[in-house]
Amino acid sequence: MTEFASAPRRLFGTDGVRGEVNREPVTAETALALGRALTLWLRRERAPRRAPKIVVGKDTRLSGDMLESAVIAGILSQGGDALRAGVLPTPALAGLTASERADAGVVISASHNPFADNGLKIFDSEGYKLPDATEARLEALMNDSALLLRERPSSRDVGRARPVRDALGRYVAALKKGFPPDMTLEGLSVVLDCAHGAAHECAPMALRELGAQVEVLGAEPDGFNINHGVGSLHPEVCAAKVRETGASVGIALDGDADRAILIDGRGRVVDGDQIMFLCALHFHRRGILKNNAIAATVMSNMALELALNKEGIRVFRVQVGDRYVAAKLREENLNFGGEKSGHLIFLDHATTGDGALAALQILAIMRQTGLPLEELAALMVPFPQVLINVRVPQPRLALEDARVTELVERCRERLGEKGRIILRPSGTEPVVRVMVEGEDEREITRLAKECAAKVAEILA
Repeated sequence: MTEFASAPRRLFGTDGVRGEVNREPVTAETALALGRALTLWLRRERAPRRAPKIVVGKDTRLSGDMLESAVIAGILSQGGDALRAGVLPTPALAGLTASERADAGVVISASHNPFADNGLKIFDSEGYKLPDATEARLEALMNDSALLLRERPSSRDVGRARPVRDALGRYVAALKKGFPPDMTLEGLSVVLDCAHGAAHECAPMALRELGAQVEVLGAEPDGFNINHGVGSLHPEVCAAKVRETGASVGIALDGDADRAILIDGRGRVVDGDQIMFLCALHFHRRGILKNNAIAATVMSNMALELALNKEGIRVFRVQVGDRYVAAKLREENLNFGGEKSGHLIFLDHATTGDGALAALQILAIMRQTGLPLEELAALMVPFPQVLINVRVPQPRLALEDARVTELVERCRERLGEKGRIILRPSGTEPVVRVMVEGEDEREITRLAKECAAKVAEILA
């Protein structure tokens, strides 16, 4: 299989800048520099004759206010205008950036990470995440303090900040627009876990306005409890409530609501690749899957690709990160793809992973087919897959150390054509992810543990 490596960037990882707050790179100083660099880049590349317009949103973390103030100060000081969107899901910010005809959007969030972490993600004027090359250019500008000072505008040309009117309401309207107009969710009971995150108001609102009976969990953010024991990282909470209430389905979002984990009516977590399969198959049979293909990452199960191939559907593999999925969708003129982790992109409706939108699309498929989620999920059975996170000081060394490369090759030889092994440095945590997949669960578990132990020893 093909190995993917990210461009050399120090600040930007798989999904923007992320880390512990008040420790580099997630500091007020870095946020200020990012706001200044982004605005200068836009002035030079996109808006040379006017003030660039940048939308800024955040999730419910305590540190969101601090970083929001800093990045907006950077934008204004460099001659840009800032639109404050407030607490908003990441996909809502992406859509708002496009609808406001803004030049860029910045969302302040660490997604599924605990409250002590935060991050900054940037979207272009169309609502797509920036490519690696552009992030590398911004990083270079952030480090050139002399240039930023030299290009700073006069006092009469600093920017202005204003709030965005009804950002949440506009997002709810967009979600509902993506649901079949001849259909409602009347009679459907849903358990929705919002992870005390950015979707705690808008996701329940969208489901209820479409007619669903909604039991809401994780909708009382206090700045500290985002993702804590709830949401997509802890789907067992949502699953238990589904079993308790007899709900038809459960939906567990993460802190910025760009992904969703689904629970069937029996209270069982549905694998993300099974969700991708049922969506792709349904769209294919209805004739709305563009070019009879989808985009998935290297982490998606072999069974997904084999099952889709049997249906005449091609799978394009990309490196981990929903922005790489979105880029491949645009490159190949496709309209659906995603990640095993629950980031699903329905490009006819959104430019990035959207947990609430994904949930609504799946609920629509349930209504259109008349089948419960447990039956739809059973259309594809994933191969056993073992994932072990190995904590190491410098995860990226896993791609460079010859001993690790040799280890992986030996493991591949043992698996042959009946399995895969992937080693991937995390873009958000100090870990190397060791994933082994194959037909024999006992064998791949043994192999994954052996490999993980050796990686820990080599990279200690």
